[in-house]
Amino acid sequence: MVRASVLERFAIAVASTLLALLLGAVIVAASGYDAVEFVTALVYGAFGTISNVAFTLRQTTMLLLTGVAVAIAFRAGVFNIGVQGQFVVGGFATVVTVLFLAPFLPTGVVGGVLLMLLGTAAAMLVGGAYAAIPGVMKAYADANEVITTIMLNFIASGVVFYLVDSHLRPEGASAPNTEQLPSYVDLPGFAFGSSSFSVIGLGVALLTAVVVAFVLGRTRYGYDLVTSGHQAAAAAYAGVDPKRTVVLTMTFSGMVAGLAGAMFAIMILGYYSDPSTFPRFGFDAIAVSLLAANNPLGVIPAALLFGGLDAGGQYIGFTLDVPRQLVDGVVGLVVLFVATPELFRMAGRRTGLGGDEE
Repeated sequence: MVRASVLERFAIAVASTLLALLLGAVIVAASGYDAVEFVTALVYGAFGTISNVAFTLRQTTMLLLTGVAVAIAFRAGVFNIGVQGQFVVGGFATVVTVLFLAPFLPTGVVGGVLLMLLGTAAAMLVGGAYAAIPGVMKAYADANEVITTIMLNFIASGVVFYLVDSHLRPEGASAPNTEQLPSYVDLPGFAFGSSSFSVIGLGVALLTAVVVAFVLGRTRYGYDLVTSGHQAAAAAYAGVDPKRTVVLTMTFSGMVAGLAGAMFAIMILGYYSDPSTFPRFGFDAIAVSLLAANNPLGVIPAALLFGGLDAGGQYIGFTLDVPRQLVDGVVGLVVLFVATPELFRMAGRRTGLGGDEE
């Protein structure tokens, strides 16, 4: 596995997916349900119609952005488990910025583009600042970042819910929601005609993955970051400030998570509400990043796989009388089968058992 080429690894991933679906079909049949109908619905729910493809790509967009955010931190040996919280505060910052500035800017396309750019910038700043908190705590107080980032997820959801419910809810509203964003603050659907997915959003996510991969692989900052993750002592000996690197890494990771929040607020919601009802993109992103071996470009196919499984699983829940636990189990098998070869590959590289990678 260590010496496997990209094409060979892709073929192994495809074979693993098919094998997992075959085993899942056997389990479904043993449980008394129609296995063929189950697998067909899973695939159809992900790619069967234009609207299904749009939903798959929507989920892929969000998982791609949050997966890249996780990968940045993990590549540096920092465990950012708080991407969900950074995603929440980033989206909130976007909505507040747009609603506050909308009366002062022109309406129409020009105003909409300006508001989206300013809202996205606010999301990245707030997401980065929120992620910097556990970074500073780890670097200068030796606080465990796993614990602090997990706790900050709950703090983000609680504080944002309070602000939305107590200060931003329109008069007479029955639910804790903010006002709707102006109609011209939206990404066009283009070919898919979906109100909650835009090719532009997917393009932003793909561009983000490429830019992050370039930064990590082709810049001095990226070299320092990755070196610190693999060999902290060697990086420090070479002149890298480990404390500064930890803070900058968490900030960089949080900025991408904030960008995901902005995309969620603008492309999908169009307002803001109780964060406890949001999809758990930030947590699912951990599995996406691990499946991609924490490679920003590898996150792209991993996010597509998870997006398709999520779309297909939800479709089954709506159309078939199959327990949700069974659906989750089959989806989990697919993830396990696809991830296991990569886990062996990572273990081989770290132990040297597989030889040097070609």
